[in-house]
Amino acid sequence: QVQLVESGGGLVQAGASLRLSCAASGRTVSSTDMGWFRQAPGKEREFVALIRWSAGSTYYADSVKGRFTISRDNAKNTVYLQMNTLKPEDTAVYYCAVKIAGSDSRPSSYRYWGQGTQVTVSS
Repeated sequence: QVQLVESGGGLVQAGASLRLSCAASGRTVSSTDMGWFRQAPGKEREFVALIRWSAGSTYYADSVKGRFTISRDNAKNTVYLQMNTLKPEDTAVYYCAVKIAGSDSRPSSYRYWGQGTQVTVSS
């Protein structure tokens, strides 16, 4: 049984930073492609970032490239999302997920999801 628990969300002003954490159990993040998604009210869930288990290569949505950084700590079995220079349009519930197969950016490629953590950015 894979369990993912996100934390680190909150209410911040535009320009601030937050670091989200995704603690995994039942599967090691070092051997799994892990992704972050977000979903704003009334919108579809959208891809944010991915880190591959092999070599730790990373990929980002254009909207966050240069501002967000995905990383992992294998010893803690945790994946992080460092978010800098936050904008009001970053406001959403952020989810981490385990990628099973297929496109990096499609939610259908991911099987296990956390419960999400709310990020609210005020202007």
